[in-house]
Amino acid sequence: MSGVRVLVGTRKGAFVMTSDEKRESWAIDGPHFAGWEIYHLKGSPVDRDRLYASQSSGWFGQMIQRSDDGGATWSPVGNAFTYDGTPGTHQWYDGTQRPWEFKRVWHLEPSLTDPDTVYAGVEDAALFRTTDGGHTWNELPGLREHPTGPSWQPGAGGMCLHTILLDPANPERIFIAISAAGAFRSDDAGATWRPVNRGLRSEQIPDPNAEVGHCVHRIARHPSRPDVLFMQKHWDVMRSDDAGESWREVSGNLPTDFGFPIDVHAHEPETIYVVPIKSDSEHYVPDGKLRVYRSRTGGNEWEALTNGLPQRDCYVNVLRDAMAVDTLDSCGIYFGTTGGQVYASADSGDSWKPIVRDLPGVLSVEVQTLP
Repeated sequence: MSGVRVLVGTRKGAFVMTSDEKRESWAIDGPHFAGWEIYHLKGSPVDRDRLYASQSSGWFGQMIQRSDDGGATWSPVGNAFTYDGTPGTHQWYDGTQRPWEFKRVWHLEPSLTDPDTVYAGVEDAALFRTTDGGHTWNELPGLREHPTGPSWQPGAGGMCLHTILLDPANPERIFIAISAAGAFRSDDAGATWRPVNRGLRSEQIPDPNAEVGHCVHRIARHPSRPDVLFMQKHWDVMRSDDAGESWREVSGNLPTDFGFPIDVHAHEPETIYVVPIKSDSEHYVPDGKLRVYRSRTGGNEWEALTNGLPQRDCYVNVLRDAMAVDTLDSCGIYFGTTGGQVYASADSGDSWKPIVRDLPGVLSVEVQTLP
C-alpha cells in the first residue's frame, strides 16, 4: 500500500506527518529542532529517506540539518557556505547601496537524480549548491554577478531567493525567483542567467514594465510540461507557455489576485491552485473565509473550494512555500497557515480536513508519495 509523508516547517520547529493512501488518519512526529525557525523542509525525489531542513535562529544563525531515515533522526551537516567572487552591493528601499549579506536559507531543492546534490536559495538573493549531501555549499556566482544585481531590492520579507525549479527534461535549465527582483532562467546549469519577466507589470516600481524589480511570490509547473509556468505575483496570477519568455495574466474571476502560494495538480497540468488574501497590507483571507481557488482551465476561470474549511472569523495567511501536492490517485492537496493549521484534501480539493490545528505558524509544507 502506498502512503504519504507531509513535511512541515514552522516558526518553532519541524513536524513529520505520515498516513496511508487513504489519508484519513495521521501520525504526527515532532517538534524536531523545537524553538527554531524551519524555513523549509524537503525530501529527495530519488531517496525517500533523505530529507533536508533549513534551521534558522536570530541568535545562533543558519544550519542545514539532514536525515537519512525519513525524519526519525537528524544530524547537522554544517554551515559551510562559500561565496565565490568579491562581495557586491544592492539597492535598499531608500535607494542607498548596501552590502550583500548571508542571512538564512529560504528554500532547498534536491536534485532530481542525486540525493547528495541540493540547491539552496538564500537571503540575500544568492543560489548555492552542494554535491556532498550538505557538508559544503558553493555559490553559483553568475546570478548575483548579473548586471542588474545592484538594482535589486528586498521585498517585505527580505531579499529572498525562494523558488528553484529544476527541469526534468533538460538538466541544464533552472528557473529561480527573487523577491523583489523577478524571475530568472539559466540554460547552462547555473553558470549564466537572464531575466524572464516580459509581460509582468508592477505599479509599485518606477517603471512598471521594467526588466527586473518585480515581486514574484512563487512559480510552479507540471513536470510533463516544463515550459508552461504559473506564477503568483505580488499582484496578479500569471502564466507563461514559452519557458518564461513572455507572461500573461490569468487572474480572471478571483476575488483578489494577491497571494503567495501556487501549485499544479499532479495528473492534470491545466489544474492549478491559489489562496488569495485580501491585500499587500492585510495579509489574511477575504471576508474571514478560508478558500482555496482552483482553475481547471489553466487560469481565468476559478472556483472556490470551501468544503471543510472555516467560513467565518478566519484571518490567517498561507505563505509561499506552504502548499504541496502528492502524486496518488486521486491527487492530494496540502497547505498550512500562519495560524498553525495544516489542511489536507484527498480528492483534489473537493473536500478538506485538518491534519492538525495548533502548530506554530507554518512556513513550509512539502509532501512525499511513498511506495
